[in-house]
Amino acid sequence: MRINKKKFIYLISPLRIKKTFYSDLIKIFKTNKVSFFQLRLKKESFKKKLIIGKKIKKICKNFNVNFLINDDIFLTKKLNADGCHLGQKDMNVLNARKLIGNKIIGVTCHNSIKLARIAIRNKADYLAFGAFNLSKTKKVKYRASVNTLKKARKITNKPIVAIGGIDSSNYEKLLLNKANFLAISGYIWKNKKNKPIEAIKKFK
Repeated sequence: MRINKKKFIYLISPLRIKKTFYSDLIKIFKTNKVSFFQLRLKKESFKKKLIIGKKIKKICKNFNVNFLINDDIFLTKKLNADGCHLGQKDMNVLNARKLIGNKIIGVTCHNSIKLARIAIRNKADYLAFGAFNLSKTKKVKYRASVNTLKKARKITNKPIVAIGGIDSSNYEKLLLNKANFLAISGYIWKNKKNKPIEAIKKFK
């Protein structure tokens, strides 16, 4: 998994896909700041996710963005997506690997170096830590800090994704402390002041 320092954004989908979403996504990808796009739809049916996923996959392919699926290994396989993101309550990495082979598999580690060590041992492709800030997208159960990043970096060279309430005012600190990618959702899709394309341009 190659790391492009300019393309440090790991974009997560809004919880609902509106009509304007696809054109907004194309505009965002044209800025060349996004390395990953994760489809995270908790309330849609498998069939609906399949339809949406096929459209997004094409757009991701056109802009050389890795297309990942949240939680669902079977949807990942059906769409032949580039990989999957697994939470601690989802299928474990070893079983997921048997189903999807040599695809990207990332793991949520919250604020725990112990969970990170397990993910490393199971050969996860990246580790996600957070929440670093309060988030509008989901309730924050675990708080991570810059110290979490420093500890993680001591035990691995694997890519690290920081998540949780990241916006244009707090993102630089995370990059300076060795986070490779920043997972962002609410600041792009739920921003009351800026449209998605304006919001993404604030990350320099």
